Amino acid sequence: MSALLLDGKSLAAQSEADLLARVDRLKAGSGGRTPILATILVGDDPASATYVRMKGNACRRVGMESLAVEMPAATTTEQLLAKIEALNNDPNVHGILLQHPVPEQIDERACFDAIALAKDVDGVTCLGFGRMAMGEEAYGCATPQGIMRILDHYRIEIEGKHAVVVGRSPILGKPMAMMLLQKNATVTICHSRTKDLPGIIAQADILVGAVGKPEFIKADWVKEGAVVIDAGYHPGGVGDIELSALSEKASAYTPVPGGVGPMTINTLIMQSVVSGERSLAH
Repeated sequence: MSALLLDGKSLAAQSEADLLARVDRLKAGSGGRTPILATILVGDDPASATYVRMKGNACRRVGMESLAVEMPAATTTEQLLAKIEALNNDPNVHGILLQHPVPEQIDERACFDAIALAKDVDGVTCLGFGRMAMGEEAYGCATPQGIMRILDHYRIEIEGKHAVVVGRSPILGKPMAMMLLQKNATVTICHSRTKDLPGIIAQADILVGAVGKPEFIKADWVKEGAVVIDAGYHPGGVGDIELSALSEKASAYTPVPGGVGPMTINTLIMQSVVSGERSLAH
């Protein structure tokens, strides 16, 4: 039996149609005002510039505006904190995205945590993570929240399942594990120092690859009928999991590209629209 393809690209397109209608309603009810996402790009990393441009394009597709803030590679932590503070205090800005990674002289965590909770639409602050982990209202970190939306849309059963997350980054692996736990999965988090990684992956009903290494997770480690989510993307269009051999073995899987990536950006945009609705509806 062929596995179900968890198509994030088509789901993101459906969501954009809904978001466009929501933004139109918001404009009509607020005298033409629109949600605005501020994107901060520090330095000239070409991949980061591409991601920021893609996010700006996604804003425009749903009728939102994006405010592109570009800062030089020599920017200090203090200068970046001052810029974030100015955006926090700007009533016209409803979401703030600080593109990761920033140049090494900057304290990235301090800058992430300076973003106001109400504008943390990328879900990167410690406060937002803590609130989410405690089941309180907060914007979810965009990639894991996008994955949860894929699982929900395709009615993948989570409760009682053994979910294995390979990776423990603060913006992917850790929040992913907490979100699955909130939905009553039994969660194992693995990482580079995990002993017998293939043996643990073989127990996974739901497997999330977020390790950041091309095809690091081998198809023969995955058990028959597992749901496979690949959150990686590497040159050549491969992810963190050896997907080519899984189409007949897994019960469902995300393709690379076209799976998790489009839903990451879409989740950022959706959460920016929600923030705009909360601010402009009053």
